[in-house]
Amino acid sequence: MGDVAMTIPVIRAFTQQYPEIKVTVLTRAFFVPFFRDLNNVEVFPVEVKGKHKGFLGLYKLSKELRKIDVQAVADLHNVLRSNILKLFLFGKPFIQIDKGRKEKKALVSGERFEQLRTTHQRYAEVFNELGFKLDLSSPTFPKKVALKKHLNVLLSDSRKNIGIAPFAAHKSKMYPLDLMLKVIDQLSENYKVILFGGGRKEIEILNGVESKFDNVINAAGKLSLNEELDVISNLDVMLSMDSGNAHIAAMLGVKVVTIWGVTHPFAGFTPFNQPKDYTLMADRSQYPKIPTSVYGNKYPEGYEKAASSIEPKTIVDRIKSII
Repeated sequence: MGDVAMTIPVIRAFTQQYPEIKVTVLTRAFFVPFFRDLNNVEVFPVEVKGKHKGFLGLYKLSKELRKIDVQAVADLHNVLRSNILKLFLFGKPFIQIDKGRKEKKALVSGERFEQLRTTHQRYAEVFNELGFKLDLSSPTFPKKVALKKHLNVLLSDSRKNIGIAPFAAHKSKMYPLDLMLKVIDQLSENYKVILFGGGRKEIEILNGVESKFDNVINAAGKLSLNEELDVISNLDVMLSMDSGNAHIAAMLGVKVVTIWGVTHPFAGFTPFNQPKDYTLMADRSQYPKIPTSVYGNKYPEGYEKAASSIEPKTIVDRIKSII
């Protein structure tokens, strides 16, 4: 989900700088709402678990794409599935993202510790190679959505609204829940806090958090993706882990404070257009092997608690300084 959300600011820049070019995006149907405000963009839903599954399914997909006269392909994913599709679409310009695998391997091995090109820059380079130079330096974002009544009750008119998405794909990327409760306790004294997450277990946890505090409401499990985007667009700040919610908020132009455990912004996954001081990182003097992996799925014993080296006060103070 985060990967798809990260494409939005780049595709938005493309549509604004090359309004005469039609863009057809291949992605799962679930992600269609992400592209709702982009002009001249059509989403082609790919059924990776249905008719487009496997080798033969991708062949069917290639025939469907030839029917709509796709003239060039910008592969922003570069995985096995898109590599197979490239074979079936021979004869058409097909530029693939350079994921920088060697650079990232050197980063997590400790051979180098420096900022790599961001994923957004890598996306833009794909379009550049197709002959469309992109400028990402002056981005624009959609306007805040006027919320319908049943969504408006989630937000406060008299207080600033802070979204918090406390979960991530891996425990090593999460801020410990007991410390997050301290952050929520302090923030809810002066602000409205809206909680985001997904999955039955996460929803149960967030319902429990909601019951502990005033001025805290759990939105997880209650909204469609379109509705969730509407609510997020009205936030003053989103607090997130290095995860998909950070990129969703950023693509909507919301200020995003991110917490980093065993991963690190140097790998290039910082949310779009966010200042460096919006990133709060684990203490590398205590955890010198950070980043231990690009995605947070590999780490030495004890490193799953790396994010706990960030004090709750540090997080609260940073949000207060921004808001």
